[in-house]
Amino acid sequence: MSNYDVAVIGSGPGGYVAAIRCAQLGFKTAIIEKYSSLGGTCLNVGCIPSKALLDSSEHFHNAKHNFSTHGIDLKDLKVNIKQMIDRKRDVVKQNTDGIDYLMKKNKVDVYTGMGSFMSATRIQIKGEKDTKEIEAKYSIIATGSKPSSLPGVTIDKKRIITSTEALELQEVPAHLIIIGGGVIGLELGSVYARLGAKVSVIEYTDSLIPTMDRGLGKELQKVLKKEGFEFYFKHKVTGASVKGKNVTVTAEDPSGAKVEFKGDYCLVAVGRKPYTEGLGLDKAGVQMDERGRVAVNDHLQTNVANIYAIGDVVRGAMLAHKAEEEGVLVAEILAGQKPHINYNLIPGVVYTWPEVAAVGYTEEQLKESGKKYTVGKFPFLASGRARASMDKDGFVKVLADATTDEILGVHMIGPRAADLIAEAVVAMEFRASAEDIGRISHAHPTYSEAMKEASLAASGNRALHL
Repeated sequence: MSNYDVAVIGSGPGGYVAAIRCAQLGFKTAIIEKYSSLGGTCLNVGCIPSKALLDSSEHFHNAKHNFSTHGIDLKDLKVNIKQMIDRKRDVVKQNTDGIDYLMKKNKVDVYTGMGSFMSATRIQIKGEKDTKEIEAKYSIIATGSKPSSLPGVTIDKKRIITSTEALELQEVPAHLIIIGGGVIGLELGSVYARLGAKVSVIEYTDSLIPTMDRGLGKELQKVLKKEGFEFYFKHKVTGASVKGKNVTVTAEDPSGAKVEFKGDYCLVAVGRKPYTEGLGLDKAGVQMDERGRVAVNDHLQTNVANIYAIGDVVRGAMLAHKAEEEGVLVAEILAGQKPHINYNLIPGVVYTWPEVAAVGYTEEQLKESGKKYTVGKFPFLASGRARASMDKDGFVKVLADATTDEILGVHMIGPRAADLIAEAVVAMEFRASAEDIGRISHAHPTYSEAMKEASLAASGNRALHL
């Protein structure tokens, strides 16, 4: 039996980053992955493949709708969905191969099979052909999450599908019904709307991306309507059925009346739930919380002193980069260091086009807390760079403390917002004021100038290009 300082169960962004950092710190480390490919949901059936399809579909959309304005004329434009999916698979393989390389480089032992605790220090790994056991002084649970469903909705993975199947469709749906107006549904809906599908979004709440600043949801709704999206808010889905190639989704509208939606595919995108099945947590004595997550303290330590848990399987936002930060934190705690994570400064992103990104407090949260704040807002319509690239939808909104001018939140929808938000994260980590950002020189012409202008607007209504 092999003995390790640290065993990591799960090889998603949290797990593999934890393993790398543990190895860097001198721990003899093993990583256990249920599937044959490393990288978890993110690299295999989540973040990476969805972005590959989003990029491909955006190229097609621009070729069809915008190229002629640029003086580029095309004829007989069509979608080769098979090639699009093949390219996506190749992108996935490149990334998962990269994780294989990193494990070898850092001398992390990789075990393929279902890892489950036999005790607090012993882990069984059940593979396709054999079963092994290892001993570990410390263990890190990083098993991630899986798609959730709804009562009355049975996912058959053919017509009623999750995000996993949506990444492998061999045809463009004629009418894609999406249950859920959050990040996953809107991203995958964007892929197929751009390729010609009719897309209907059924959302239980009264807005899109309801966990983000309401202004972002309103602007995104306006943009997606132009792509052909239909939205049905305050609708409670009660069931879904399949007959041949047709799907019928039943729901109750805001008045309580029964309504039906008919399409050829239904994507269930109502969130994700922690994946803990088969882990043998009871044998290790690890406790769960009331929502089925692994219960941890502020150091991500479970009630069993030598077992930690990170990522989607514990409390907090289900984000790959949050899991990565937690993986590093646990590794460094085990090494006797004193790392920290400011969870308020973990950005959230929606990879539609325009992209949506946010960090810090929303305006709704500040109002609820009674905090006095200023608002600075700058539209991309007024950005020279955005006009040049025909990306004029959206805005940057900066929220600052009314007394100290410290930046409290940044919310943006626009071109490359997923990248632009990093400036806000850095600024807020160092507790910068809106004036600080407004006085920093930003290259011209760039999208980042919108951040400068919004900061100037928040700091005494000093925007220069409004």
